Amino acid sequence: MAFEGLASRLQNVFGKLKSRGKLTEEDVGEALREVRLALLEADVNFKVVKDFIARIKERAIGQEVMKSFTPGMVVVDIVNKELTALMGGSQSKLIRSNRPPTVILMAGLQGAGKTTSSGKLAKYLQKQNHRPLLVAADIYRPAAIKQLQVLGEQLKVPVFSLGTDVSPVEIAKQGVAHAKEHGHDYVLLDTAGRLHIDESLMDELKNIKAATNPDEILFVVDAMTGQEAVNVADSFHKQLGLTGVILTKLDNDTRGGAAISVKAVTGCPIKFAATGEKLDALEPFHPERMASRILGMGDMLTLIEKAQAGIDADKAKEMERKMRKAEFTFDDFLEQMEQVKKMGPLDQILDMMPGMGKMKDQMKNVKVDDKQMAKVAAIVKSMTKEERSKPELLNPNRRKRIALGSGNTVVEVNRFIKQFEDMRKMMKQFSGMMGGGGKNKKGLMGKMGKGRFPF
Repeated sequence: MAFEGLASRLQNVFGKLKSRGKLTEEDVGEALREVRLALLEADVNFKVVKDFIARIKERAIGQEVMKSFTPGMVVVDIVNKELTALMGGSQSKLIRSNRPPTVILMAGLQGAGKTTSSGKLAKYLQKQNHRPLLVAADIYRPAAIKQLQVLGEQLKVPVFSLGTDVSPVEIAKQGVAHAKEHGHDYVLLDTAGRLHIDESLMDELKNIKAATNPDEILFVVDAMTGQEAVNVADSFHKQLGLTGVILTKLDNDTRGGAAISVKAVTGCPIKFAATGEKLDALEPFHPERMASRILGMGDMLTLIEKAQAGIDADKAKEMERKMRKAEFTFDDFLEQMEQVKKMGPLDQILDMMPGMGKMKDQMKNVKVDDKQMAKVAAIVKSMTKEERSKPELLNPNRRKRIALGSGNTVVEVNRFIKQFEDMRKMMKQFSGMMGGGGKNKKGLMGKMGKGRFPF
């Protein structure tokens, strides 16, 4: 996840605090020194760190903390609230025009992922039942227009283009007019970037802004560039008046400085974060949820939202019934595996579960990646329809045939089938122990802590 190094260090610091019955000023001071160092190493702006630590220290050395029965927990709560406030306090939603279309100007340096982010934002708006139009206003970068058109085809979102011989200002202006005529309620202007900030880039963006009067000016920035990203965002903001930031590559183990500093330095909220390469890997940025994840408290709200979006409730209910009665088949397994995949990479899902950060080492043996999932899927798909529903039919000869058909060894096939059978027994025992299908519909995900996830 993003901030993995920072999260690990902060969780260790606060784990020590929470284990103590009473706290002295020296205890708090020592912990905050470690927090300060961790933030600076995460490339958070020095002044931001200094102010942040001062605010925490002022609150943490108060009487309510020192006299509390759980002073360590109170300090963590203070840090959580201050970290949330530092990143913006609450979600900053897209501005929506009272007179459609809503115009969004996408700005940023070359290589930050601006064109891809335009496509991802169009996909996000589609999911909200909007009709976005992508406008190709980058006439300088080779194949920029073609890249946007390919994204548009994938998304089934129209792309407005006038080629490379018309000025970007005129393209943007006509693109907005086209959107009005054809009933699009959002216009995304994909503008040109540069390798560095220059006067011609700013002049062009100012002219596009004057010609289209955008409702949003979103700055797309690569989170991996750390503090430099914040400095560039600040320069753009001073000249253009940004309304928000989109952070890309937040799924990598970024140091986190950009996400933590950008709001405090520029005053511009982070509106979206890209958490992967796929076109649906763009999420609204929730400061309170990100702070919670950094401190190891999980992010159950985002996890629930992902589950609601990716999992069919009726199918989940039927799956739980099958698990309870030990009727869970290989076909059911494939179906649930696909539903889990829709929620995103498994390591990101685990990061949203409270306390999972501490279990990372224990979870190494059950880590699942796309290659492993494909391998398992190949084994199941090499079975006959009857074999998938009746695992007891899988004798040695059948297993040998399945191994050949799936490109695996017999040993790997045997291991998977054994794990599947053990898991099915465990599901039935667990369901019976918990009183059947009432409140504890945990499914496959609930078994992962046992290290028995069958991959």
